[in-house]
Amino acid sequence: MSPRSSLALPALAALLVPAAAAAVFFYAPLEQTMGVVQKIFYFHLALALSAFLSFGVACGAGILYLLRRERRWDVAGAASVEIGVVFTALVLITGSLWARPIWNTWWTWDPRLTTSLILWLIYASCLILRSAVEEEGKRATYGAVVAVAGFLDVPIVFLSARVFRSIHPTVIRSDAVGLEPAMIWTLLLCLAAFLVLWAALFRLRCSLLHQEARVRDLQFQLER
Repeated sequence: MSPRSSLALPALAALLVPAAAAAVFFYAPLEQTMGVVQKIFYFHLALALSAFLSFGVACGAGILYLLRRERRWDVAGAASVEIGVVFTALVLITGSLWARPIWNTWWTWDPRLTTSLILWLIYASCLILRSAVEEEGKRATYGAVVAVAGFLDVPIVFLSARVFRSIHPTVIRSDAVGLEPAMIWTLLLCLAAFLVLWAALFRLRCSLLHQEARVRDLQFQLER
């Protein structure tokens, strides 16, 4: 990978994320009922979908690792889980910041919030488990199993506000999108920005994890 190509995604993310923020605050119209606090929605939804992507990649990488036992799939899974946990934490934080003025509480045990917290706990536990196991093969196997099993909660989170009685708003429905055109364009820009940011972080983290693995291999060879 050339230095120029390795900088392409971070450079694009550095352009898109500020552009998305500018669109949120200076282009998207003010929502009449919720006011300025509604602008959290653009970041909140983009982070949530990026987190789903992370856990989907972790699940796929976990399956491939269990089938082929190749390090590259363990690295991809570990990087995806790390990014997904960070993004889900930001989803929970931005959700609480929105809920305080709208619902008059920082937190409620709503189905969407509860299943999202469970999702974060599952993958945070995956990271703790990985850090607690020293042997590489066992660490990769345990991490893959948790990543695959944990993904079962992703569709539950997505459907929770639609299937169960929930006070969480559902903006994007099967029959319509409850947003003005300018809001939709702003949301699409935010989604693009966070997906590019996700790709840049994923590539960077995979590179670092591969380098760490090579260092461990070298240390092992020197100690023999």
